[in-house]
Amino acid sequence: MLELKDITKRFDNRTILNKMSFQVPDGEILAIVGPSGAGKTTLLRCITGLETVDGGDFILDDEKFNPAANRDNDKVIGVVFQDFQLFPNLTVMDNVTLAPELALKMNKADATKRAQDLIDQLSLSGKEQLYPFQLSGGQKQRVAIVRALAMNPKILCYDEPTSALDPDLRQTVEQIILNLKSEKMTQIVVTHDMQFAKNIADQILRVEPIDA
Repeated sequence: MLELKDITKRFDNRTILNKMSFQVPDGEILAIVGPSGAGKTTLLRCITGLETVDGGDFILDDEKFNPAANRDNDKVIGVVFQDFQLFPNLTVMDNVTLAPELALKMNKADATKRAQDLIDQLSLSGKEQLYPFQLSGGQKQRVAIVRALAMNPKILCYDEPTSALDPDLRQTVEQIILNLKSEKMTQIVVTHDMQFAKNIADQILRVEPIDA
């Protein structure tokens, strides 16, 4: 279980997150919703270690955990970015296998097999040797999810996974997230789409701007 206790984050003199506390049980989905500027993405960046916090504790499986200082954080918390952040000069297969080979020290054959299994699972078969510019938005989204899953994280986080997708693709992402839940993957989803949040989440956390 992931627990946040009194998490506080400031930028300059502005408090973005003020003593925020919640729990995400293993295998459940938490959706984080709220208006623009409320701190949804900042909260996700703190959870994934991309931002340091100014106060509070992260507790993972009853032990204190610092996402920003953990060298193995990619193996603990994976992240699917809103703009995908795929390497434009690498094929789909190379985008997926790069981190497992470098960070997990997997040999190329094992990394490729793991990647291919995930590529097949997310209906990307036949796209392995394509480059990101040759993919649709929905395909890039799925490649980004495959790349995060290839690190075998305990928790998978998404920043606005449906923001650039049409309704049909939104349902595809919905199904992917629910399928991962059936495999006991703990997931945290930042979204502006309340209906999407209701469709996928075990619990919904609404954040509001501090000055509101």
